[in-house]
Amino acid sequence: MKIYNTLTRKKEEFIPIEEGKVRMYVCGPTVYNYIHIGNARPVIFFDTVRRYFEYKGYEVNYVSNYTDIDDKIINKANEEGVSAKEISERYIKEYQKDLKSLNVKPATHHPRATEEIDGMIEMISDLIEKGFAYEKNGTVYFKTRKFDEYGKLSKKNLDDLEAGARIAVDEEKEDSMDFVLWKPKKEGEPAWDSPWGEGRPGWHIECSVMSTTYLGEEIDIHGGGEDLIFPHHENEIAQTEACTGKTMARYWMHNGFLNIDNKKMSKSEGNFFTVREIGEQYPLSVLRFFMLSAHYRSPINFSKDLVEASMHGLERIQNAVFNLEYALDNAVDESLKDREEEVIEKIEALNRKFEEAMDDDFNTADAISVIFEIVKITNSEITAESSKELIRKALDKILLLSDVLGIEAKKEEELLDEDIEKKIQERQEARKNRDFAKADAIRDELLEKGIILEDTREGVRWKRK
Repeated sequence: MKIYNTLTRKKEEFIPIEEGKVRMYVCGPTVYNYIHIGNARPVIFFDTVRRYFEYKGYEVNYVSNYTDIDDKIINKANEEGVSAKEISERYIKEYQKDLKSLNVKPATHHPRATEEIDGMIEMISDLIEKGFAYEKNGTVYFKTRKFDEYGKLSKKNLDDLEAGARIAVDEEKEDSMDFVLWKPKKEGEPAWDSPWGEGRPGWHIECSVMSTTYLGEEIDIHGGGEDLIFPHHENEIAQTEACTGKTMARYWMHNGFLNIDNKKMSKSEGNFFTVREIGEQYPLSVLRFFMLSAHYRSPINFSKDLVEASMHGLERIQNAVFNLEYALDNAVDESLKDREEEVIEKIEALNRKFEEAMDDDFNTADAISVIFEIVKITNSEITAESSKELIRKALDKILLLSDVLGIEAKKEEELLDEDIEKKIQERQEARKNRDFAKADAIRDELLEKGIILEDTREGVRWKRK
């Protein structure tokens, strides 16, 4: 398996630190609002990387953090007149809903910045002790020039960066390129006790601490969007390696940007969309399929036409699965017939082609093309007279490879109005019989299928999500 390493700017053979195991850290969201579709790209892609490693038999320790203390969170809290914790808790729950809708598996660990403050204070103290950081009036800065390899990820030169840098009036750092590890408390902000007074951590330190806490001082893969290469990941490397004296990550992976109708997504352009908004127009399984239809390092253009094309592509796979399930239910012969072994051999050859695509820097676009090739074979080679064994093998293969990509190959069951009314009646009967567990289970079942129940004075009302 080869991975393009941003650090070396070339594809490299993947060799894990520990045989059979993968330690992987991916920067998570700052939880102050719903995530937008640009945020969804790394979420979907790195979930697919994790799934493929598991398919290959690796044990994956996958960590993705929540930045639950930040200026944006504090500003939102002040606007609404609530606590920063209330804002972050709300949007963590909303983010988790989006993850589920995108068929993204929960990370092994989802640490929160506010729960790792002690570790951040400890790392900052170590950096001060080792001469890589200093404190000025309650603010702690990292000495960027003290770390000789600064710029090795982004390939940026410190002198060039300094030419465009400015020191703000209220900053007391020794060098314009130094960055904040700890900042003092401001009126009305959450704060924690530290050796430098009450305050809160800078953004970069949290990922260094959570990575080393949950994965160790050296990890296999660190990932995120291309926009994080500088300064976030560059600063992570500097402070982590200055503290541990070890290489933070063997492989750095970054996905490309997402544009809307060939323009950069921005609120001022009026082309800014949250995942939730797209979910009102299309099933989010289509958004996942769309994101994986291009190579992760390439920029991707989001447009109505391209999303519609992805929807039709996904439907081709889902229709094939539906037809195979129908054929399996109605097939008569159990064992393989003449020449059916040849069809199975073709499918197995395509399975190997799928793995070759994914082994080549996770080429999901080519991997999807392979699934289409298997669909084409099943459409032409499997008939009403085919054996159950052949049908089952073809069906299982499409389902397996689709699942590796997180593609939902089975159509969602469409509930008809009369089905919903019947379920509501069952729930009412359960409530009448004081079987509240059953009543709650029915409510949850309907919610899973996109039906929201509302208990009112006039009775139960329902609506689709």
